[in-house]
Amino acid sequence: QVHLVESGGGLARAGDSLRLSCAASERTFDAYHVGWFRQVPGKERDFVAAVSWSGDITYYSDSVKGRFTISRENARNTVYLEMSSLKPDDTAVYYCAAELSLRYRSDYESSLRYKYWGQGTQVTVSS
Repeated sequence: QVHLVESGGGLARAGDSLRLSCAASERTFDAYHVGWFRQVPGKERDFVAAVSWSGDITYYSDSVKGRFTISRENARNTVYLEMSSLKPDDTAVYYCAAELSLRYRSDYESSLRYKYWGQGTQVTVSS
């Protein structure tokens, strides 16, 4: 089992940057693939970015590609989401999720494929 804790959310203005962190206490975290998803009230949880267990493979949604960067520091059991050029449309609760077995891009992008989830962190971007 993996316990995930997100941090780094908050208020930002359009054009600002924020860095979200997803930390796990388990030493086996470096074996897990990790994804970031976001959700606004009344809508489905949308894929944002994902990184393989090794950090060698990353995926991004079209809406954040070029603005967000996902990375991981396995020595610290932490995955980061660097968000730049923020837009009001980026306002959402951001969740990180972890899963051991993902293979195809479609797997990484599907919230249904992830077993472990954090509690979420709110990001609010004003215009």
